[in-house]
This record gives sequence, C-alpha cells and structure tokens, in this order.
Amino acid sequence: MTPPRFEAANLTKRFPGVLANDAVSLHVEAGEIHALLGENGAGKSTMVKMIYGLMRPDGGEMRLDGQPYSPAKPAEARAMGVGMVFQHFSLFDALTVAENIALGISGMRPTRALSQKIIDVSNSYGLALDPDRHVQSLSAGERQRVEIVRCLLQNPRMLIMDEPTSVLTPQEAETLFETLRRLAADGCSILYISHKLDEIRALCSRATVLRHGRLVGAADPRQTSARELAEMMIGGAWNAAGAKAMTPGRARLEVQNLSLASEDPFGVALKEIGFTVHAGEILGIAGIAGNGQTELLDALSGERRTAPGCIRLNGAAIGDLGPTRRRRLGLCAVPEERLGHGAAPELSLGHNVLLSARTRQGLERRGFLSLTRARAFADDVAKRFDVRSSGVHAEARTLSGGNLQKFIVGREIAQNPDVLCVLQPTWGVDAAAAAAIHTAILTLAADGAAVLVISQDLGELLAISSRFSVIADGRVSEPRAVGDVTVEEIGLLMGGQAGPSEAIAV
Repeated sequence: MTPPRFEAANLTKRFPGVLANDAVSLHVEAGEIHALLGENGAGKSTMVKMIYGLMRPDGGEMRLDGQPYSPAKPAEARAMGVGMVFQHFSLFDALTVAENIALGISGMRPTRALSQKIIDVSNSYGLALDPDRHVQSLSAGERQRVEIVRCLLQNPRMLIMDEPTSVLTPQEAETLFETLRRLAADGCSILYISHKLDEIRALCSRATVLRHGRLVGAADPRQTSARELAEMMIGGAWNAAGAKAMTPGRARLEVQNLSLASEDPFGVALKEIGFTVHAGEILGIAGIAGNGQTELLDALSGERRTAPGCIRLNGAAIGDLGPTRRRRLGLCAVPEERLGHGAAPELSLGHNVLLSARTRQGLERRGFLSLTRARAFADDVAKRFDVRSSGVHAEARTLSGGNLQKFIVGREIAQNPDVLCVLQPTWGVDAAAAAAIHTAILTLAADGAAVLVISQDLGELLAISSRFSVIADGRVSEPRAVGDVTVEEIGLLMGGQAGPSEAIAV
C-alpha cells in the first residue's frame, strides 16, 4: 500500500504548565485538502510549527511519504518538500516580487531566469504576477500569490495554509480555491487551517479536530454541517449570534469630510470620508487590508487628531481631542493588533485595564491609580466575557488569541460607551469566541450604543450589521441597508472596481 503523504504519530509538545499537543496523530493523503480545526488554544499552531520545523516535538514521530521526517528548521522542511503560507505575509514592501521570492529560497538570486520561472509558474496556476512590481503596489490577494508562488518554485509535496482567505475579497478567495484544487489534482497535499467553517466545507475532503491539545475526532466536512463542526471543536452546543431588527435613534457618531494623510510611507490617506452611526445601530465597513482601515480607526479613536468638526460625538466636535478625553465623553475603540496595541504583553490583565478604562471606570483619583479597583474590574470583564486565564495576575501574552481578544473587546464594552469603534473584532479567533464577541456587540447596540465595525470578514459584517459600507483606497462608500447588497457587488467595491461613492445597484 502507498503510505500517506504525511503522517504524525503521537506527536507531543510541552511548555511550562501547558501540554500543547497531547499524543496527536493524523495523516494526510497525497492530493488531499485536509482541514485542521480547533478553538484558539487547541494546539493547531503548535502542530503546524512542528511540521514546518519551527519547533521540535517532545515525543512522537513524523513521516513524509513513508520516510522519517524531523526538520530542525524551516529550511530543512522546505528542502524536503513542505511549504507554508502564513496568515501574516513575510514580504518587504520596498522590494520587487522577484527580490522577495529570492530572499525566501536558499541560494536563489533575482535573475532574469528567476523572473521567467515566476511568470511560468504563476500563469500555469492562474496566479498572474509581474516579477518586477514592487510589493507595496500589490493588493492583499496579489501579496498572497507571491507567498504561494515562492512555495511552488520549490516543488512542495505538502503545503500548509494558515487562515489564507482572511485578507481576500470573495473573488480573490475563489481564485485561491481554484488554485488549491489544481495543486491537489497535481498531487500536492494541502493542510488547511481556517475558522471559516463554510469555507472548510466547500474545499476540504477531511478534517481533523483538536480540542485542548488532544485529537477529539475526524469528519468529512462535505457531509457535516458547520454547526456540527463547531460543536466538535468546542465540545458542546454552539449558538451563532445574528443581527436583530433595530430602530435607530439619535445620531451618536458623525463623520464629515474627513481627510487625513497617512503617517506610514506605505499607508493610505483618508479622503473626504463621511457617514453617521445612530444609537441602536451597527454600521459595518468592509475592505481588504491596506485600504485605510487602520488610519480610519486612529482618527476615530483620537490617536490621530483632525479638524474639530470632522468628527462629532453626540453633537459635540471632538476631532482635536485625544483618546482619553474621547473616552471620557463616551467613545471607546478596539484596535486591530491585540498584543502590543490593544494590550501590553508583559503587563497583567489587572494592569492592562488601566490602559483604557481608568477614566470611565474611576480607576484613578487625584493622579493615583487604584490597583484594587483595576483588578476587580478586570475580574468582572473576565467573568462576564468568559476569558479563560490563570486570573487577573496573568500576563496578557499568556492568553490564547481568542481569550485575549474577548478580554480587550470586553474591556471596552464593559465601560458602557455611547460609541464603540472596532477594527477586526474576531481576527483569528475560533467560532465560539467569535459568537461571544458578536453577541456582546449586538447587546451593546440593543442597549442604545452606536457601533462601528471595520472588518475584512464579509460574513461577519453581513451577519451583525444594520447598514454596510466599503472602504477602498481611503474612501468609504455610501452606507446601504445590508439587505440591499450582494457579496459579488461588495467584492467588486473592495477590489476598487467601482467608485466607492457610487450607489450599489440591486
């Protein structure tokens, strides 16, 4: 019998106080697209890091095409035919496509021969790339193509994909799926990690499910519902949040003629942005990465100042106020980067609430901070939002991504803001954590807050938003009712193929 393309037997990895992988076994056949599923903290990342040579297992063994496989570093994994495309791209904006690809392949130089190979491989798989273009000019989908082509040039036997559609338009995602199906048809095995269960069901023929570092089951996603997969992951009943009918109240957040240059040389300037968010309403803004989302949140949160009248909170001009004064007046914000921006990695949860809640929660008095009140508030947030940690003394960096995200979002919601602005609320979190965050956002809006959600996840926005816009090249389209847009039309707007200010035809 032909051995599996890849096989792991009783793979184990320990960290101080944590058994990340507990005797996990799985196999991936040649030409198979195989899903690896699990909640945040289930052990998926540790598993693929051992497969790719970023970590060494403490126990168990791996085999590739029946031969012992134990890479000590990624270069060895690549040399043996295992490639990986990470969720966060490892590209240099100032270099060309060819230069970036050469940097990722040992002994390779950016020559004409390499450029021709890039053209040949990219065209053969429908991933058209110009090797002479600078990465800074590429869309998120095109940058992902660079990462994939870099792997393909090394003739991989197995390709690991980590959350590959998180920054793609629907059209770019479908192009990626077609490419992966062609690779599988050519015999390449694909180990696919994603929290988008409908995507898993459309693409993968088998799924291995991890929970708390252990193998808990396998399934055929094509024959298993998204709910059933989610319940395998969390080990219990799962209820997805859904938007409820809301009656908008007074205008709480008004943005008028907001234009702002980016401080990042590769960033995007905001251009004449205008919209209003009312009490009881969730306005969703979609867009692929790098189209001004970060710049917009910085302007709304007060990290970047604007002319006073560009932004109004409950009728008061706040454009020239900083974050602390805006929070005092009722505007809270959640940034995209949770570790390093939303939370200080080496500070405890009790200390991290002081970063944003000290004013609205009375955690300071006459210039002195109250650590007792801060820890009590952090404990309340953790209990209310089911944040799993060793307690309020735990450092932020010790939490899984989903638990830290619930803590940061919960810290802002627990302050009962009049306006909440959130960028990527469920970035990289599992289905259960995403449902909990969505429920909390919906409840806040139902209680009379105005909520602005900026996300690259269309499914998320269409599920919880009352109205919907698209940001492209620093401009925001006219908000429309969610029921008046289609995914295809949204994808065109996200890709910049329609003027952002144009009405969406239905």
